Amino acid sequence: MYKTLVSIFTLMLVLTLSCTDSQINIDPISSKDNLEKEKKAILAVLNNETKSAFERNYPAWKSHWIHEDYVTKTYMNFADTTMSETLGWAAINDFVKTYIEEHPEPAELPKMLDGIDVKLYTNGAWVSYLQNDPERGLKRETRLMEKVNEKWKIAGMQTIIYGLEKKK
Repeated sequence: MYKTLVSIFTLMLVLTLSCTDSQINIDPISSKDNLEKEKKAILAVLNNETKSAFERNYPAWKSHWIHEDYVTKTYMNFADTTMSETLGWAAINDFVKTYIEEHPEPAELPKMLDGIDVKLYTNGAWVSYLQNDPERGLKRETRLMEKVNEKWKIAGMQTIIYGLEKKK
């Protein structure tokens, strides 16, 4: 089942990247200096978005996202075998706003990211990383990023939750 879900997830990601707006140049950026500069900027956005969500700072959280109909947010939780997919900014925004209103107390922050894998394009990036969430355990996050007005924003989020390690 794991291999099937990973295959489906990979196919979704490839399809998402292939269905981009014609203005997006998909030629990879190869300059090492530019890659490191952009990687650092993306890392800051990811950490700030996570911090805003866990601190329940809704205005700050939404400032890190693209507000368009094509935005997606998908969770696959192997620990409890659940999955959710939210399509479009309106639905993502409504879900998170309601969640924060219903759970206003800040949650324990995961360790902030210090390393990410990035494939950088002219005004887009594919980002992947592992993170340990104190409540959910180990998770792999993949983000589709877009650069808008010289600022990186999240256009897609796919999270695979592996769960907490069992104590022996």
